[in-house]
Amino acid sequence: MALRPLIVGNWKMNGTRATLAEARAIDRAAARHPAVEVGLAPSFTLVMAMAEAAQDIAVGGQDCHVKPSGAFTGDVAAAQLADAGASFAIVGHSERRALHGESDALVQAKAEAALGEGLAVIVCVGETEAERDAGQAEAVVAGQLAGSLPTAEGAAARLAVAYEPVWAIGTGRVPSVDDVGAMHRAIRARLGAAYGEAGAAVRILYGGSVNAANAAELLAADEVSGALVGGASLTAESFSAIIAAAAQQQDG
Repeated sequence: MALRPLIVGNWKMNGTRATLAEARAIDRAAARHPAVEVGLAPSFTLVMAMAEAAQDIAVGGQDCHVKPSGAFTGDVAAAQLADAGASFAIVGHSERRALHGESDALVQAKAEAALGEGLAVIVCVGETEAERDAGQAEAVVAGQLAGSLPTAEGAAARLAVAYEPVWAIGTGRVPSVDDVGAMHRAIRARLGAAYGEAGAAVRILYGGSVNAANAAELLAADEVSGALVGGASLTAESFSAIIAAAAQQQDG
């Protein structure tokens, strides 16, 4: 099945109102490539302003809480993201899993909370360098999927999975195209087991040091239907090149 590519930028803890100019330039680039779906996930402080400024890109949150409201200082509810104009949420990023101790069960609960508020969800999975070196990469990712995927009825229709090998995030190191394809095929099989025929329509994104130079090669790998981009999404120049690479894959 040919899936519309999804290219999402995760700005992490970067950006101020001054950098909305980059988001507007990315928005214009997305308008030139309508065959590609584009999203940006800025810091929570910028979600509303970016959503108001954007016309052709989706805006999302980098995380959300499992509860709709309450005494959770510093957290943001999915309902608040939706109210601010967000249309999706990223959950389970390796930095959340590692630095905040998030379990698969918590990631699943966050995904279901976001879906319950009408948001689309990107669930992140990925192995560490030690796990890959031990030959456990596919088993680790399979376990994360089993514990993290939302089980709500119709979840697959608003779900994407991002495979981000932890050792490749922000390091400049990238797995081989063959390794990426192998992992994405394994993820596709797990999605089929979880969702049946609906699993074939879930886009699987690659993330981990994606940039303008390597995007075309990575996007051509088997079962790769988009990218979750970190540092290269912070400027319109670099991120627009990745969007263009995804559009060329569609044209090819």
